[in-house]
Amino acid sequence: MAKASQGEHRTVAVILAGGSGQRMGLSTPKQLLKIAGKTILEHTLGVFEEASDIDEILVLMNPGFLQDAAECVRKAGCTKVTAVLPGGTSRNATTQLALDALADHPGETTSVLFHDAVRPLLSQRIIHDCVTALREHRAVDVAIPSADTIIQVEDGVIVDVPRRSNLRRGQTPQGFRLATIRAAYEKAWRDEAFEATDDCSVVLRYLPGTPIHVVPGDEHNMKVTAPVDMFVADKLFQLASSDAPDLSEEEYAEALAGKTMVVFGASQGIGAAVSELARKYGARVFGYSRGATRTHVERPDDVAGALAQAYAATGRVDHVVNTAGVLRIGRLDTISSEAVEEALRVNYLAPIHIARAAFPYLAKTGGRLLLYTSSSYTRGRADYSLYSSAKAATVNLTQALADEWSADGVRINCINPERTSTPMRTAAFGQEPPHTLLSAGQVARTSLNVLLSDLTGQVIDVRREDPLAGVRAG
Repeated sequence: MAKASQGEHRTVAVILAGGSGQRMGLSTPKQLLKIAGKTILEHTLGVFEEASDIDEILVLMNPGFLQDAAECVRKAGCTKVTAVLPGGTSRNATTQLALDALADHPGETTSVLFHDAVRPLLSQRIIHDCVTALREHRAVDVAIPSADTIIQVEDGVIVDVPRRSNLRRGQTPQGFRLATIRAAYEKAWRDEAFEATDDCSVVLRYLPGTPIHVVPGDEHNMKVTAPVDMFVADKLFQLASSDAPDLSEEEYAEALAGKTMVVFGASQGIGAAVSELARKYGARVFGYSRGATRTHVERPDDVAGALAQAYAATGRVDHVVNTAGVLRIGRLDTISSEAVEEALRVNYLAPIHIARAAFPYLAKTGGRLLLYTSSSYTRGRADYSLYSSAKAATVNLTQALADEWSADGVRINCINPERTSTPMRTAAFGQEPPHTLLSAGQVARTSLNVLLSDLTGQVIDVRREDPLAGVRAG
């Protein structure tokens, strides 16, 4: 187990996976159930593995399933996990076992985050906010406001209705300076009546002079406890979106100089904007389209030829972008068979052809593939059956290939722009008020951010206004 020196500050994540699954009515612990193709524990481990603020991970598992937990660590590719240990007979006992395992870590220069394994939708923002808060505070909790009125009941009768403005719903992680949580538990175990449902309660009760700072949580940071939670969490994974950090002008130039980018659908709209922006920062861009180069993305030979041409000219392919698409609006029973075939070939088969042909080149460079979906992918809409179903399939393709390609160092993501001012949209809907649409340039900027990030398997929303801006600001 890694040990921090006295001057080096480290943050350890402790994944509490000791649940038995009894509330689910199962013999298997719920953290080993699968959601979105992976066990819940794998998802949770992946979040902390990805977090740059986390130096080390401990897993405290139901003692009868240690081998299963170790296999989850292996599948998740977690290099930060230093131990998989048996949990205790209670939440408090499990926390103490984690503290025992960290006995060699210095108390003042080690922060520890305790997180429920069955909260797999934890965001990087929350982790970062907790770690940052622990630089100033000795204990932090994560909580969200209650949208429901809370009532206090005794013997089936309401005895009090607390003010909702003062109430929060607690989540995890809960974070502490290691010295603080150690001291709280040392006092707690001397109390014969000691019993607590979480670790902040222990600090509140046994170190009453220690303020516990509250970090804003997130409604998506749900705890999978009941069967219905499995369904909700699975849907949230399906619809999850991420953000890519903005780069400076110098960072764009440094990241793209000398790199080769192939853009399909490059003659207009988003494809043209991506090509122009990438060239501005020094990338060698090869643009292909049906109109300008007679390249049909639905033809595997055309796709293979385009990639081979770019590789022959530069000796590498670093980024592949596919913005090509067709939008056919109308009732399915009234659309011609030819139009149906074209829509499926261009909107769904083309991304498959591009992915297959691009992979060998991208595997050599650790490159990126970028696809595009539509807001209609979340639910099929009348008159959009062909388009929305193909875009939903593109999202699933992105998520599946991210897993398939992870060991090869190839990343794939999917951009989900709001309504965007493009020739394709104008042809379908006519002229619309400009202020209601994104510009192709806005989508192109986000596209570059994603291509130059470490994200993979993500759907990245591009919106005129961010509905979560207030939440992210805390």
